[in-house]
Parts: sequence; C-alpha cells; structure tokens
Amino acid sequence: MRRAARGLVRLGAGLAVASLGLTLANLRRLRAPDPLAVPTPERLAVLLPLRDEAAHVAGCLTAVLAAADAWPRPGDVRVLVLDDGSTDATPALLSEYAADERVQVLTGRARPAGWLGKPWACEQLGRAALAGGADVLVFLDADVRLAPWALTSSVALLRDSGLDLVCPYPRQVADGPLERLVQPLLQWSWMSTLPLGLAETSPRPSLVAANGQLLVVDAAAYAGAGGHAAVAGEVVEDVALLRALKGAGGRGVVAEGSGVAACRMYDGARALREGYTKSLWAAFGSPAGAVGVTALLGLAHVVPAVAALNGSRVGALGWAASTLSRALVARRTRGRVADSLAHPVSVLAFGALVTESLVARRRGTLTWKGRPVHAS
Repeated sequence: MRRAARGLVRLGAGLAVASLGLTLANLRRLRAPDPLAVPTPERLAVLLPLRDEAAHVAGCLTAVLAAADAWPRPGDVRVLVLDDGSTDATPALLSEYAADERVQVLTGRARPAGWLGKPWACEQLGRAALAGGADVLVFLDADVRLAPWALTSSVALLRDSGLDLVCPYPRQVADGPLERLVQPLLQWSWMSTLPLGLAETSPRPSLVAANGQLLVVDAAAYAGAGGHAAVAGEVVEDVALLRALKGAGGRGVVAEGSGVAACRMYDGARALREGYTKSLWAAFGSPAGAVGVTALLGLAHVVPAVAALNGSRVGALGWAASTLSRALVARRTRGRVADSLAHPVSVLAFGALVTESLVARRRGTLTWKGRPVHAS
C-alpha cells in the first residue's frame, strides 16, 4: 500500500511539473489584443443576448457604445440586442436606447424543438447580423464590461493572426470566498493543459477552448460552419461552436483578454453553484469526461499537496509546481496571485461542483434562468 501511495504521489507530482512546463510554454506564445492596433475598418455587429439582465443592461451597453466611438474607430458598428423573454425590467431599460440608431432591439421568437435557450438567442442575432452585411460578429455576454479599445484591438487580433475566431478571455472578477477559489481556474485550466500552438492549427475537437463571454468571429466563417444551428442543443455552446468551425476547415483559439474586458460571471456563492451545476457535467464532452478530468486534476494538484503535508519531498515539488503554474497565470490575467496558495482547495471545490452537476443531471433537475437545461 505504501509503495502504491508513493507511486501515486510521484505520478501526481510528475503531472504537476508537466503542467507547469506547458503553462510556461503557453505564456510565451499566448495571443492578446494590442490596445494600440489599428485594423482596417469593417462592418461589425456586436450581438448581445439578454434574459433577465436588468442589473447589467446599462453598464454593458454604455461600455459597448463607448468602444464603438473610440478612436481609432473599429468601423461601422451595429449593436443587436435580443430580449429572450425577460420577466424583469430588461425590456423597459432597453427602451431607453431606442433613439440610438446604432442599437437595434429584437424580440426573441419561441424556441424550436431541439434548441437550448442561449444557442437559439445567438442564432437569431447571428442571422440578423449576416442579413445586415456584417463582416465580423462579436458575441458578448451582458455581464462583460469592454474597455474603450476592446473592439478595435480584438478585430485587429482576428485579422492579424489570420484566424477565423478568437476569444479574448475577459479578466474574471471574483470577490466572494467561493468565487476566489473557483473562478481563477477558468483561465488556468486551459493555460496549463491546452497546447495553444497546436490548438490553433489542429482540427482535433479535443484541442479547443473558448469563452462566449467575448467571442469574435469572421462572419463568413461563422456562416460556413452553420452558425449556432450547428450547436443548437449544446450546453457549452461556445466550445461547441469553435469545434464546428474547425470541422468546417476554420481556425480559432482562445486569447488573453484581461486588458480589453472584465466580467464578474457570478455574484456570490449561490449564483456560482447554480451556474456551474447546469454546465459542468458537459464541460469536458460527456459525464465520463468530467469524471476523468476531475480525477486527473485531483491526482496532479491535490495528492502531492496532501503528501507534502505528511513530509513527502516529491509531494512538495508537485505542490510547488502547481502553485507556481497558478500564480503565473494569475499574474498574466490580472488575478490575485496570493490566492494561488489555496490551489489544492480550489481543485477540491471544483470537484465538488462537478459532482453536484453530475448528480443534478442524473436526477433531471438541471435548470437555468427558469428553464430546464436540455434540448426540448
């Protein structure tokens, strides 16, 4: 038993060191929008799906319109907003923007069979943008706040890289204890496990990471991939969209966007638990994938730490590698570096959320914003 335990510690520590090595390699090649870049002006459509977002409407649209007016201008910017059956003050707040000719408010249509809510909302927005002749589509979540140079620099990144899709990952604002434990794992997870250079060029569906909070895509490539119709029933529609685009011959990658946007994804522990519960079971392709990834994370980033607390030097090496990987990502993404010391606890918290998500799916109790999380 002791020999087996030592073997597990050595394996976990080796995985942690390998993860640190990949983190260092990715940090060297990580793409990021350049605030000083000046792209050729194009027709941009900023697409904003809303459902019960009264707390975010004004802040989000104010930042979007400021980015549209920033100099140098990114081009002709239209802002398409879709109200997806809101039951709060969202429609009333949107009416205040009716006089702005740049803003067009759409009323969401009934969701067809086989569609989840967000893909259907994005599909309606995408169709309207394509019909209006947009060259670039910028999908945006309501809780994102753009910097004034966000549109210009993100479009420049898309065009200068020669890619069809880029996701400038916003800075994740985390204030509560559970938020601070879990939210930094979002950027760290792909930075420490996904070889970004290979992800840009490989068509393999496993080599993808994306974030629908801020997603910039060439309009023709989006249409060629089938738009959101290609991901109609997907819970994690942003990652699925990049997979569909790759399947159609396109290329895309996640980027470091903390300099162009910020997002407080969840306000408090309850909202965080609800949000992760509805999606984590599908975040790694399948429930089996979620279990496998969670087990590997525990092996690499919890087992060495536990062993280190019991005097293992190998475990201490693995724990140090995990902490350094997390700290380097936090520094690059404008997170709290000191929170990296709690990395094993973060991984345990993430594992608990995955378990809760899997149990809820099995029981058929998954919901989000008053809707069941399954394609009808």
